[in-house]
Amino acid sequence: MDIRLISPDQVVLWHSGPFSINATMIFTWLIMGVLVGGSWLATRNLSSDLRLSRWQNLLEIVVAAIRKQIGEISRQPPDRFLPFIGTLFIFIVVANLLAVVPGYIAPTASLSTTAALAICVFLAVPWYGIRDQGFRQYLGNYLKPTIFMLPFNVIGELSRTLALAVRLFGNIMSGAKIAAIFLALAPLVFPIFMQVLGLLTGLIQAYIFAVLAMVYIAAALKVHESVQLKKEQKGEHEHG
Repeated sequence: MDIRLISPDQVVLWHSGPFSINATMIFTWLIMGVLVGGSWLATRNLSSDLRLSRWQNLLEIVVAAIRKQIGEISRQPPDRFLPFIGTLFIFIVVANLLAVVPGYIAPTASLSTTAALAICVFLAVPWYGIRDQGFRQYLGNYLKPTIFMLPFNVIGELSRTLALAVRLFGNIMSGAKIAAIFLALAPLVFPIFMQVLGLLTGLIQAYIFAVLAMVYIAAALKVHESVQLKKEQKGEHEHG
């Protein structure tokens, strides 16, 4: 089986000395172009009338669905999380759904891409946490319930970041591998079935990645909320 069906990193399109351009880079830039072009088309004639363009209607449906999901997970106003979580979801969805295009290889089948996305989540969690709680108080959460929990809390943060990257990479890569095997065995029977299955898997994986990212961020914020609630309850008890 051709390795290109599994890892776009192995498809080197240009090489000169220590520099090279592979399929992961090319298709990532292609996705970025598609998203920028789609955003321009959807927002160039925004209207508040009842009659909306198809592009604006589709955009509003997607944004409303993402906002609703963020709100249900975080139990907070979703707008401050929408740019980050929405970008993650839409990027992964487009990266996976373009697999129907002949010759295209999803960048999410590359561990370097999924690791980069997971690192973004890893950095976003403390960023939102520090904005919500302050630098000192947020870092203090790693010392609870005792200072001896610090290495375990740090390991937990790193391990879930690794799991986030490997989960997306493994599912997309294994899906491509299984599809290649079935297509080799019965090229006239399985193509349509595998394409549909691949699109469904791509949507599910994008949803799972975005939901987990929001769960990690919400968990960091809820630690602060629980501490504040305990302080308020303690104050009420003392005054009572």
